[in-house]
Parts: sequence; C-alpha cells; structure tokens
Amino acid sequence: MREIIYGRNPVIEALQAKRRQAFALLIAEGVRSDERLNELQAVARHRNIEIRRVQRDQLDKLGSGHQGVALDVSEYPYARLDQILRRAGDENKLPFILMLDTLQDPQNLGSLIRTAEAFGVHGVVIPPHKSARVTAAVVSASSGATEHMLITQANLANAIRELKEKDLWVIGLDHGPRSQPPEKVNLSGPVALVVGSEGQGLRRLVRDSCDLLLRLPMVGRIESLNAAVAGSIALYLAFQTRQTIDA
Repeated sequence: MREIIYGRNPVIEALQAKRRQAFALLIAEGVRSDERLNELQAVARHRNIEIRRVQRDQLDKLGSGHQGVALDVSEYPYARLDQILRRAGDENKLPFILMLDTLQDPQNLGSLIRTAEAFGVHGVVIPPHKSARVTAAVVSASSGATEHMLITQANLANAIRELKEKDLWVIGLDHGPRSQPPEKVNLSGPVALVVGSEGQGLRRLVRDSCDLLLRLPMVGRIESLNAAVAGSIALYLAFQTRQTIDA
C-alpha cells in the first residue's frame, strides 16, 4: 500500500529517515521556492525520486498545512517490541517506552509521538484495534517525528507482561485513588509509561497490569488535562529525572 504524507517538515524527515520507499515528490504549481524546498528537490534528485508539479487543490484535499509539498510513499513501517528494546541497548540506555491505551485522536497521537521523540523515548506501543494508527494526519501532527520513532502495534496487556519480564517498571498515568504523585514514583529506571484514552483513561485490565499509577497534581478548577498534554508532562518528568541520573 501507498499513502501521501504532506508538509515540508514531515516530507524532509521521511526522506532523511529512509524507512519508507519514496515514489514521487509532489510540489504545488506556483509555490514559492525557498531554502527548504530547494533542499527537498535536491534530495529527491539525488535519490532518483520523481518530482511532479501538481495543482494546489490536489494537495488541499490531503489536509491543511501541506505548505505546497507532499510525498508519495510506501505505508508506515511498524516495528516489533523487541526492536524497541534493542534500540535502547544499542544506545546503552535504560529502556524508555511510551504505551498509548486506545488513544483516538490523530492530533493527540501525533503530538505525543513528537514529544516522545524529543525526550528520548525508544519506542511507542499502540493497540492494533480501536485506536488511532499512524496516518498522514498523524505524521503531520508529529511534524515528521513518526519517521524516526519506532512504533509497534500490540495487545497492551500482552506487551506489558513482556516488558515486565524484561524488568521494566510499567507506570500508568491515572487520577484514581491508587495513584501517587511524581515525587513518590521512580521514573529513572527502565520504564514504560502508559497513557489512557481521551474519554475513559486507562482501561481496567491495562490499569490493573501496571506496577504503579502516577497522578499529576493540579490546583485549578479543571479536573483533568487533555491526554496529549498530560502524557507530555509525564514524559518530561521522566526525561528530567533520567537526565539528572545520567549527569
């Protein structure tokens, strides 16, 4: 299968990552040339990728934010869980994994993948069903971070069991009575952080499978945070702790 990803950052990241086969670089008629566009065309020529001029309305149908550029590519290459663990070993780092429990919104998924890539997460685990998957919209929302991130589709309960067997601590983000504040949760070791869906949070089986539950203290009148915001804060807390340990 093939798909078309759009936006200058996603396109250049896909070309740089080289994880997908690229068939054609699509450039809207009348788009103004600049340094980034010239860079894209130079990479395409170097790799013998067809450069095709198209009507702007053809790209408009893909979604907003295409910036006059798109790339016809092979489908997203999902990884395996063992590849994520191997990446951590190759970097001589303790594993740092993000697990997303039936997250539905492509914007939230893309945002969390972008944050995860920025904070050194080795891979992301998403369910194969009832969850947003990596689409062109998610690639765009992640600003191309999907192209560098290892993402696997797996049953979360089974994946959690496997990670526990590999001595990872599985920590769920939850606001229930069993949850503990950040100062009481050790985020410095081999960790898999689990973020729930936008509406229901963690499913019961996933919640019960976690070693610990983490809550983010809040003092405002709003009772909860958007899943992507809460997940990003938790990822930063783990990143900050791990940076302190490494230093």
